[in-house]
Amino acid sequence: MSAVKLVIFDWDGTVMDSVGRIVSSMRAAAALTALEVPSHDAVKQIIGLSLDPAFDQLFPTADKAQRQQIFEHYRDQYVLHDTTPTPLFAGAEATLKQLAEQNILLAVATGKARKGLDRMFAETGLAPYFATSRCADEAQSKPHPDMLQQIITELGVNAEQAIMVGDTSHDLKMAQAINMPRVGVSHGAHPVSVLAQYQPLAIIDHLPELTSLVVQ
Repeated sequence: MSAVKLVIFDWDGTVMDSVGRIVSSMRAAAALTALEVPSHDAVKQIIGLSLDPAFDQLFPTADKAQRQQIFEHYRDQYVLHDTTPTPLFAGAEATLKQLAEQNILLAVATGKARKGLDRMFAETGLAPYFATSRCADEAQSKPHPDMLQQIITELGVNAEQAIMVGDTSHDLKMAQAINMPRVGVSHGAHPVSVLAQYQPLAIIDHLPELTSLVVQ
């Protein structure tokens, strides 16, 4: 592997422990729209996707008006009503700081919309660590590698000089598509058995483990 110049992080389930709120907000949105409520596991499977392909999987019979209702209810639940905590994972900021101190570029590739990621940046204060970011409304949905291609083009880094870090098959599959090295995290939405299918360099249980993998 080439010397690492860039580490790209997924957000939900990777940097922030937000899977629980995503699941409960989506299930509440379905109930409020009078649609069949998807299972906890079904919602976990779509975390990381943009909302349109996520809705295709969760609500295949929903019409355009219902999809708009689900979106509005989900947004309101997640932002205003759901009180499920969404802390950063232990060691997240320390890991970003350590990597930045080694002059490694950092970026985010997320299924959140830009408004949502900017809100998280404001709440956590982490924005200064990241050289750039790409969101669901700025690129094709994961697992298409469009987000990663945009990021490495902007930053002038080759795919083999970067590492994608994520908790879902969608994250690892998009990196695999462009031969970008990848690391899975076990504390998010998808199980280790699924992540292992995408030949990651490693699957880590805690974000601080990343530093020793990245820093030569």
